[in-house]
Amino acid sequence: MTVVQFFPAVNASLNALSGVFLLTAYVFIKQKKIATHRRFMLAACTTSLLFLASYVTYHYLKHLQGAAMTKFAGTGGWRTLYLTILTSHTILAVTIVPLAILSVYNGLKMRVPQHRRVARWTFPLWMYVSVTGVLVYFFLYHWFPSA
Repeated sequence: MTVVQFFPAVNASLNALSGVFLLTAYVFIKQKKIATHRRFMLAACTTSLLFLASYVTYHYLKHLQGAAMTKFAGTGGWRTLYLTILTSHTILAVTIVPLAILSVYNGLKMRVPQHRRVARWTFPLWMYVSVTGVLVYFFLYHWFPSA
């Protein structure tokens, strides 16, 4: 097993950890524990940035090796489900970046009304991206691995 083969599990773990941090931050803000909420949100940002760096590195190294893209081996309804999840995950992963930046910026500046307005959309979309990122990993590498 090469080093490159470890990246998908690392990426899925970072996605999962980001989701856990987001959910924990949400619980703390509902309890009005702002400082703790802030720490967990910054942890979610950090794990998401580490994910992005790892994801790009993985695909760059695969390209250097001339390796083919990982193909989904499922068929029928499973393939439709996988492609639906992958498509929505990809579109929302791109969408979430400016929303997360704006939400975090407003939160750190204590612009609470603006932060709430953006975070109301950011949180569920970011959670969805985190969860579906892990699902994509399981679909590709555990439930329907290619030969």
